Amino acid sequence: MLFGRMGCSAIATVAPTQDIATTSAYVPAFSNAKPLVYLHGIDEGIYVPAWPVFIVADDPRELTFTAAVDDALALRNLGALTAHDSVQDDSDMRRGYITRLVRQRIHQQAFRERVLQAYRQQCALCRLKHGVLLDAAHIVPDSDPEGEPVTSNGISLCKLHHAAFDRNFLAIRPDYIVEIRPDLLDETDGPMLKHGLQGLHLAAMDLPRRNEQKPNKIALANRYERFKAAMITSQR
Repeated sequence: MLFGRMGCSAIATVAPTQDIATTSAYVPAFSNAKPLVYLHGIDEGIYVPAWPVFIVADDPRELTFTAAVDDALALRNLGALTAHDSVQDDSDMRRGYITRLVRQRIHQQAFRERVLQAYRQQCALCRLKHGVLLDAAHIVPDSDPEGEPVTSNGISLCKLHHAAFDRNFLAIRPDYIVEIRPDLLDETDGPMLKHGLQGLHLAAMDLPRRNEQKPNKIALANRYERFKAAMITSQR
């Protein structure tokens, strides 16, 4: 089992310890190509696993070794690959490709864990506490070059409010007040619309306790401008 933080490269270089005896315990895994579990640390006591991981090189002088992820079938079962993803036959290229995909997946999982932890495992709008129904919503989309996977770019939202936020049914202003799209306020429907959306209009969202984890106000302002533009379009 490996503990560490996977960096930006396709292959992770790990320094498990400065203790030669402990480091040598990984030598059989290298020479015999035994699979290991890599635990990526995202916060104190919180890890995201990746497996199977293989040691593909070592440096005895620096007491470090290089680990890479492999086994496309296992990764497809985990959702890291789809049936449409192609994997190179060459083992080094294949492992590099798969490791990049897994690194992206780990960073996404790490982002979710950090955001939900900051919001005390509940939706920032309705306070729903069931983890399987919570998402880490991006303020600046992760597809945007400025969409950093940092807590201040995320908001813990239940799946209903995440979808409503992404589709501009609601907005969160830079002062952390929720606005519901005007045409939705005029609709008459069941209790979900009344309590799940209309009842949030002009309510204050719940915030993380630490200032550095609170939503970035500039990002919210830019997102709010998009919301207002969407309102104009919907009224045409």
